[in-house]
Amino acid sequence: MQQLEGNTTGLAPRATRTLERLYRRRVAIEHIASPELVKTLIEASVETGRQVGVLVHRSGQIDKVIVGDATRLMLPDVGRLRVAQGRLRGVRLVHTHLFGEELSRDDIIDLVRLRLDLVCALMLSPQGELRRLHYAYNTPCHADGDPAYRTVGPIYPSQLEVDFGELVGALEAEFAKLSRARPVRGKDGRAILVHAGKRGRPGALLDAEARLRELEELARTAGVEVMDRFVQVREKLDARFVVGKGKLESILLRASELDVTTLIFDQNLMPSQASAIGRLTDLKVIDRTQLILDIFAQRAESADGKLQVELAQLKYALPRLAAKDDSLSRLTGGIGGRGPGETKLEVGRRRARERVAVLDARLKRLAEQRRQRRRRRQRQGLPIVSIVGYTNAGKSTLLNALTESDVLCEDRLFATLDTRSRRLRFPEDREVVITDTVGFIRDLPDDLFAAFRATFEEMADADLLLQVVDASDPDREQHIATTERLLGQLELHGIPRLLVFNKADLIDEEQRRRLLGGDGDAVLLSATERASTLPLLDLIARKLSHRWEASALVPHAPAPERC
Repeated sequence: MQQLEGNTTGLAPRATRTLERLYRRRVAIEHIASPELVKTLIEASVETGRQVGVLVHRSGQIDKVIVGDATRLMLPDVGRLRVAQGRLRGVRLVHTHLFGEELSRDDIIDLVRLRLDLVCALMLSPQGELRRLHYAYNTPCHADGDPAYRTVGPIYPSQLEVDFGELVGALEAEFAKLSRARPVRGKDGRAILVHAGKRGRPGALLDAEARLRELEELARTAGVEVMDRFVQVREKLDARFVVGKGKLESILLRASELDVTTLIFDQNLMPSQASAIGRLTDLKVIDRTQLILDIFAQRAESADGKLQVELAQLKYALPRLAAKDDSLSRLTGGIGGRGPGETKLEVGRRRARERVAVLDARLKRLAEQRRQRRRRRQRQGLPIVSIVGYTNAGKSTLLNALTESDVLCEDRLFATLDTRSRRLRFPEDREVVITDTVGFIRDLPDDLFAAFRATFEEMADADLLLQVVDASDPDREQHIATTERLLGQLELHGIPRLLVFNKADLIDEEQRRRLLGGDGDAVLLSATERASTLPLLDLIARKLSHRWEASALVPHAPAPERC
């Protein structure tokens, strides 16, 4: 006899026998449930005082008998049988509701999340008689936002005329037709963004909107199509799901309607949180750090950049490997911990640590090579100007405008991951080296910051910093604050700085006056219009005049060349 699932504690022997008898029932494909199955389910519910359900296979066999409590039924792991694009699970859930209630939210969540063929509730009276039926099934979403399911009823048993076999066959044919008609997307092609904030903090909702705008831009840069956004402001973030379980279930239903396979959280998730959310939703779950690391991995081109990204990814993954259950370990010692050697998990951790050590050594060698190149430039006596600022503020576009270069420029975050240097000639045969650097972003992952620190520290040799700000961005004040904070972490506050408000063509005259505010070390320009950079060139020349005088450059300096 197959075993019973769920809340089986305290069952009387007679009730157990009634429940086990359910495994002997068979249901024809045209029926949702046979009269004999319905009768035995009701008997079992009355005897136990609990909800009782069965998972019925399309073959007619009972796959599992599940016992709940008076108001709820918890489904066991039903595996991955038949679940694929255009397919349903191949089993239907038929269960009792002791107090005559209709299908619950939990029933709908199970239907959608597990892609069951159908869920049917037998609505019982206090005397244990079948009053009515209420059932639901998944439906194809022909357009984004279509309902992901349909409910029927409640209806009287005599009104139940549906042929289950025909219904499920037609549904799967429609699912398959729709999946063929839809364009093929990447594994993470469509996503829902989620932000959870704490109530009581001033500007919490405004900050949430700003963060979600940035997260959406990150997702776009990573090649993900954002289908919807959810914000929840709470007294305290949920320790397990970040957002409340009810909100997460709403997100799951919306994901089913929009054919979404990925959830992107603005928060950095603990491994246990990502695992719990993934188990509840059956969706891929990634956090802000993973998204940024993925963008860096996609866009890194130089050997230096690729090594830095790999190191950051390994350092991010190592604690998550270490957080696995120690019961898997053969090296923990004690009872149950003795054995022949390392487990697969421990081998993976050891190899990751070894790879981290190799990458650290290689990056140190590359950092030394960069230091040698900087020393050669210093021996030439050329002043150095570093362009810094928030990602996508227009730093590379400004470098091109100033030096007539053709550095890659895109309207995406982190288009530049590798330091690029060009020479710029001023009148009287005076030259400077202008360096474009990796952009900053709020909450830059610690491992990524550490991996790129040697690259960032190239700015320490600069004689002047050009802090570029997107003047048209509503969050520009926060961008300035983030840049200031990261420059402080790099101990670069002592270097002279010019504030360059880019994209001035996208703001009105009143905004321009407010931005400048009489600050002599600030300039407005549009980097796409080279003529607008002339005031900046004048400011750079004034700031570096003493440096040229001190270096005593020869009049016949060599022609400009790319570094």
